[in-house]
Amino acid sequence: MKPVLIVNPRSGGGKTGKVWEEMRPAVERALGAAEILHTERSGHAIDLAREAAEAGAELVVAVGGDGTFNEVAGGLMLAKKDARIGMIGQGTGGDFRKTLGLEHRLDKYLEALASKKERTLDVGLLSYAAEGEKTETRERYFVNITSVGMGGLVDKYVATASRAAGGKAAYFGASLKALVNSARGRLRCTVTHEGETRDVTLSAIMIAICNGQYFGSGMHVAPMAKPDDGIFEVVSMDAPSKLGFALRSGKIYKGEHLKDETTTHLRCSKIVLRLENADVADRFLLDVDGEPLGGLPATITCVPKALVLRA
Repeated sequence: MKPVLIVNPRSGGGKTGKVWEEMRPAVERALGAAEILHTERSGHAIDLAREAAEAGAELVVAVGGDGTFNEVAGGLMLAKKDARIGMIGQGTGGDFRKTLGLEHRLDKYLEALASKKERTLDVGLLSYAAEGEKTETRERYFVNITSVGMGGLVDKYVATASRAAGGKAAYFGASLKALVNSARGRLRCTVTHEGETRDVTLSAIMIAICNGQYFGSGMHVAPMAKPDDGIFEVVSMDAPSKLGFALRSGKIYKGEHLKDETTTHLRCSKIVLRLENADVADRFLLDVDGEPLGGLPATITCVPKALVLRA
């Protein structure tokens, strides 16, 4: 069966939709005739990928950013079929492809897809509290990083920000607003690693549960993370003040934040996060592969070697 390409025309600030027809001949020269599907809404790639796999597709390729790859991976996980996943990166951040060591060039993505070389990927399964709901629990898969705290607040503000001045300006404005309105969470964590479970209490402005190394357009939050070892690297970040957190945030791009005494690093295959100071729940939100979801409590479990990546 011919490969299925799921194209997010809004990725890369809308650039993908503008250049796709120029890209298509090169894609089809490398991969042969392909079925091309375009997303029309948030979450659409989940449905398209699931349907493609259930219909027998052997290779489903995400053409877009980290969010598009997340959705395609989630759809394949739901399908429970043997379809391979592929990537043609077209987003603004490209955080997960950096962990994978993929060069950001169309010919290199196509070379990887055509080579039929494969590697396994772990996938995270997130069970979380739906935003605005006290009792409803939902599930979502992720491949790169789930964070909770300030990152989720940034996502929330980005989703409602005006793009008149461009995507980078919207992200910068949302980050400033999130910093002002961010809150320190007191968290009770139940951590499982190598068959042993223990309770840990953390105070943090942001916690990242990492399958990949990068998030937030290049922040090297977990340099030690490997997406195929069955382990999450959990990085909890705090600071004496919001200004102090902002001043230290630059260290994350170099991975130097791990040396700070206010940073805590844990390893686990499963973690349960509960927020003790419920009064900050509306400002201590989830960021899942760059997309806003809900909040705590949340249970995050590593599903080892769940997908096969053509790369």
